[in-house]
Amino acid sequence: MALFEARNIRKRFGSRVVLENISLTVKEGAVHGIMGPNGAGKTTCFHVLTGYHAPDSGRIVFDGQDITGRKPHQIARMGVSRSFQIMSLFDDTVVIENVLLALPEFRARGFNLTQGVFNDKGLVEKARGVLDQVGLADLAWQKTDALSYGNRRALEIAVALAAEPRIVFLDEPTSGLGIEAVGQLKRLVERLRETYTIVVIEHEMNFLFELADRISVIHWGQVIAEDTPATLKANKWVQRSALGEVA
Repeated sequence: MALFEARNIRKRFGSRVVLENISLTVKEGAVHGIMGPNGAGKTTCFHVLTGYHAPDSGRIVFDGQDITGRKPHQIARMGVSRSFQIMSLFDDTVVIENVLLALPEFRARGFNLTQGVFNDKGLVEKARGVLDQVGLADLAWQKTDALSYGNRRALEIAVALAAEPRIVFLDEPTSGLGIEAVGQLKRLVERLRETYTIVVIEHEMNFLFELADRISVIHWGQVIAEDTPATLKANKWVQRSALGEVA
């Protein structure tokens, strides 16, 4: 069953057409990859899908509801969450505070920090539960700026999970990671897929080929192929693109 769909998405900036009739379907419970060479339009596609750019035409449907043109915070409240390629964590706080700030119950307080959020055992335990999902529960009270780069990536994913999403979009999660940290991230995504539908835009093709159920290949602002990793390796359009060597 399709949980998330993009239908004939078009986006231009001035005279430059960046996306042309982009369509893709993400099934519930799947890991869906989006890949393509630099300049292919995949980052713009990601921003459109998550509400950071409104499409010029086309529709975006989440769980049967048309969310085209809705703001990111509106989409997030419906169950769509995302990470960012450039991390934006609060380094002058402890790890758990990053997650507490993203919890819906905390946001309902109107960001009133004077209400003693750390005295709310229910909120603290809920935040620890989110950290446990990404393997950081033991580091909950450590300073954020003391985390390794790989753990910072895991914490950013935890912040996305704190919003209680049904689908999580991960933007270049392996960026800046070494081989060992990429392996840890792969194992983390494999655990999270048991609970969440996941969409990953990624430059590390081997990461996607080993992890994704289906992959949409974007080139020249269009989806030139969408299929299983095994089938895509033999796709002539993929082979002719800059992805062919990796595939």
